[in-house]
Amino acid sequence: MEVKGKVFRGEDFLKINNPNPGQACRLDILTDKEGAKNLGGLFGIRPVPVPGEKPALHYHQNRESIIVILTGEGEELLDGEVIPVKAGDVIYIRPLAKHVLVNKGQTEMKFIEFFTHPPVRSDFIEVK
Repeated sequence: MEVKGKVFRGEDFLKINNPNPGQACRLDILTDKEGAKNLGGLFGIRPVPVPGEKPALHYHQNRESIIVILTGEGEELLDGEVIPVKAGDVIYIRPLAKHVLVNKGQTEMKFIEFFTHPPVRSDFIEVK
């Protein structure tokens, strides 16, 4: 039977524990296995921040993303602007926008992200 779609329930993601505590985690949740052609999805966990460490500032040539913050608080650095984010916030990132999501809280930050031009690392360009 062909899959017609998929329902993503926030409460299901809240139950997921980080398989590598203290490290970032990414799990594929929407791929071509579900029949997705031009869209991908992931569940991510940003660990409690370590002073001086943060994920890489980067951009994508073609990819658009929607990120939904499920738990925690932090900042989205988006084209030089620092935007505070918290659980319930939704972030849109257009192609070529330099960005990074940083956990600023005292607990793990959980989020889901849906994006065009999968797979997840396609056209990832780190800003040095």
